[in-house]
Amino acid sequence: MDGNTLWLALALMLVIEGLLPLISPRGWRGMFEQILKLGNGQIRFFGLCSIAAGLILLAVLA
Repeated sequence: MDGNTLWLALALMLVIEGLLPLISPRGWRGMFEQILKLGNGQIRFFGLCSIAAGLILLAVLA
């Protein structure tokens, strides 16, 4: 993996992250309102799950 691949992955992540606010701003806002109601431990758990899923996906695809 070279530096260019890292920048391409970052660009793709930004495109994917921007889809929901573009398509459904009301749904995006509602999602964040629900996230704000969660405790720090719950948010950390979802972050850990996201990292684990990403690492597993990288291992499978690489």
